[in-house]
Amino acid sequence: MTQEPEDLGFELPAPATSSRTRVLVVLVVLIAGAFAFGYFQHRKARGDTPVIAAGIGVSRVEVTKPASLTTDRALALPGVVRALEETKIYPRTSGYVKRWLADIGDKVKQGQLLIEIETPELDAQLAQARAELAQSHAAVKQAAAQSDYAKSNSARFETLADQKLVSRSQVEQTQAAAATGVATVAASEAAVAAAEANVHRLVELQGFAKVTAPFAGTVTQRSVERGALVGTSTTTPMYTIVATDPVRVFVDVPQTVAATIKPGTETTVTVREFPGRVFPGKVTRSAGALDPDLHTMSTEIQVPNPESALLPGMYVQTSLSLPVPHHVLEIPATALYNDSQGVRVAIVDAQQKIHYAAITIERDTGSTIWVAAGLTGDERILKIAVPSLLEGDPVEVAMTPPPAAAAPAKK
Repeated sequence: MTQEPEDLGFELPAPATSSRTRVLVVLVVLIAGAFAFGYFQHRKARGDTPVIAAGIGVSRVEVTKPASLTTDRALALPGVVRALEETKIYPRTSGYVKRWLADIGDKVKQGQLLIEIETPELDAQLAQARAELAQSHAAVKQAAAQSDYAKSNSARFETLADQKLVSRSQVEQTQAAAATGVATVAASEAAVAAAEANVHRLVELQGFAKVTAPFAGTVTQRSVERGALVGTSTTTPMYTIVATDPVRVFVDVPQTVAATIKPGTETTVTVREFPGRVFPGKVTRSAGALDPDLHTMSTEIQVPNPESALLPGMYVQTSLSLPVPHHVLEIPATALYNDSQGVRVAIVDAQQKIHYAAITIERDTGSTIWVAAGLTGDERILKIAVPSLLEGDPVEVAMTPPPAAAAPAKK
């Protein structure tokens, strides 16, 4: 007969599951999860991950199309004003300053007398040279008279020799004397030419005692006083004169537009000291080569300055309208990826999947990026870069209008 269990007055707990069974269950779950994860990653890499339902497991992104820039672009560059002409005037002759007639800030005309120099030594040298010239003229007359006498004497001796009254050696002596006379005349005439050249030189030097302005302009420096000794060895200029109508403005044009710089391109110049005032100008010339360190090209702009408002040495702001040398697209700066794989953007293709395209940046304006290569303009690019998206990831698209082009309208 079956024995009934003894009533202990409380219920015993259920028998515990074997620990071995528990471990087996956990291992099965882990293996199944790893297999599923690897399977879906493999299908995702192949690009055939199925979308179970719209909006479930798919990122929703905002896209935009690149904006094509217009053919002209405004370029603002800093510049420096330089005088059209500038010269430093040094003494060309030695002497003492007798008087000066122009000071700093004075407007002078071409040929206007600026300074007079007393040249006592030069005056004495000129007087001596003129006396030597007169002496040379007299020597020519004397040599000519002697030459004429020698010629007549030679002719007479030849007649006597025909009559057998003189020897042949005497005839030869008179002929030699006549030839010597001709040579003496030539030497005397050469001495006259040398004396005349010396006089002309000293007269020219004496003319430098009156210093005149080489062109119309403004005196910016005077460094002489009355009685000062000046000479050709003086290293300090007596005057500095500048011509400031028009003025030249020099700017450094970047490489991206250097090839489009042409003489005659219209520009505008503004100065902080004249708010609201615009000075029109034109490009006159450019260096034709880039600086090897800065990769910019020095360009000259001439600006009319009849009122002398623009002073040499001023810093100014120039504005040029230049054609873009090649097709340029504009995208939002937020769309840019810049990582170990390079500079790129994310494009949503026709299958609504992510594709990355490498680009070349033309210019970074801060809020937008100008793209020189890598895009055609028909792409749908992510407006905001999402680092978690991988190549081939499916996305749901929300289209936005392209950004407004930053370049000005065509002229």
